[in-house]
Amino acid sequence: MIFRHRPGHGIHSLRGKLTLANVALLALGIVMATAVSLMGMRYYLLDQVDSELLRMRDSLASTQLTARQIDSLSALAFVRDGKIPEAQGPPDADSLFAVVDPKGRPLTLRGLVPTANQRALADAVDDPRALTGDSDPLDVTVEGVPFRVVGVALPDGAVVLIAGSTDALHKGMAKALKLDLAFGVLLLGLLAVLTMLSVSRRLRPLEDMVETSSTIAEGDLARRVPSSHHPTQEVEQLRLALNSMLHQVESAYRTRERSTAQLRRFVADASHELRTPLAAIRGYLQLYDKGMLSEPGERRRAWDRMTGEADRMGRLVDELLTLARLDQRPELRFRNVDLSRLVRDAAEDLRAQQPGRPVTVSAEGALLVRGDESGLRQILGNLVTNVRTHTPACTPVALDLERADGVVRLRIADEGPGLAEEDAVRIFDRFFRAGGGAGSGLGMAIVQGVTTAHGGDVTVRTAPGEGLTVTVTLPAQACAP
Repeated sequence: MIFRHRPGHGIHSLRGKLTLANVALLALGIVMATAVSLMGMRYYLLDQVDSELLRMRDSLASTQLTARQIDSLSALAFVRDGKIPEAQGPPDADSLFAVVDPKGRPLTLRGLVPTANQRALADAVDDPRALTGDSDPLDVTVEGVPFRVVGVALPDGAVVLIAGSTDALHKGMAKALKLDLAFGVLLLGLLAVLTMLSVSRRLRPLEDMVETSSTIAEGDLARRVPSSHHPTQEVEQLRLALNSMLHQVESAYRTRERSTAQLRRFVADASHELRTPLAAIRGYLQLYDKGMLSEPGERRRAWDRMTGEADRMGRLVDELLTLARLDQRPELRFRNVDLSRLVRDAAEDLRAQQPGRPVTVSAEGALLVRGDESGLRQILGNLVTNVRTHTPACTPVALDLERADGVVRLRIADEGPGLAEEDAVRIFDRFFRAGGGAGSGLGMAIVQGVTTAHGGDVTVRTAPGEGLTVTVTLPAQACAP
């Protein structure tokens, strides 16, 4: 029993693999795009913070103030929570300001003790003096909040630490990352669904091919792959190629079945034809062995019958060998042959064998064809023998030869009893004899085989009481002598 298998929907199916491939490629693209966007955003916002810190450092460094001068200037007073005022406007809550000595300890200004944030900022910077020589701000964490810090060296050795918070930057990047991930997951899910639907529609012709192959495997050789409504070029080419292959397979299978049936019938007919003469010869030999042929006349008659049956069996074997060679498509010896001369020779042979038969020949002059002379003689000989065997000796026969439309037509027509339609259809079958007449039933099969080997065709026209006309058509490909 043959089980039909339709393409699955698991991850190991082509549909699942294509979907996973598309989703994986999109996921990789989303990850790369998200990384690039976050890096760009971080670079842009961080550059703004650094630019502001560097501007403030340059401005403070250009004043050349000492720590004591800063302490004495009321314009630079700051509140105890460590916030530094901007040049204009309200103080920025995201900035820290601290003055430390060369060892990194925060200094007291105007009697105000450094705040916890200022001490935490001073502790976060390991080497304030080294920080003053860096062109880029340093990343530090103050009370769990990220800052970027720069240092300004004062003439008296103190260092002013100016820090700007990057907490808003990191929170913004985290929110952007969450948004990108959420949108990416939604996009991946949508892509997976659309890919499954699209691939299912695109793979429908392949599923039809699988179903068609299973149906053919079950014995329906006439089944073909149907055309889809919106086929792709590659799938349509595959469908056409597969249907063409299936047609050839069906034709080969049908041909093999016919050949097998013909071979089986041929073997049976050949066995039957050979069994008759062998039985006759064996019977006469048994009579002779038992001494039942005592009279010279009886022995002579038995001898003639055995000789006749042996000759019949020899002719049958020769005809079978001829058909076997024709089936193997042998290479014929093609040369220029005067077909008109062969027709006249066949007519003379018929007149010699049956002097009372009216024979008309229409083949004047030379008519050259490219062919095998022995094969062409065999065609004429078998056709003439067929007329001589199956029609009365007084029946008129006409042999006509003409060249027209690039072909040569040979017609042999008799005015005999003709054939019924069901017999005319089988006239070229091997061992077929209309009405169980004489002969081996291989003559017309040989005519057809030799004609086909010459690239020609043979047809018959007959009806009961209207005689039989056989037309052999050969290509006119004679070369100049």
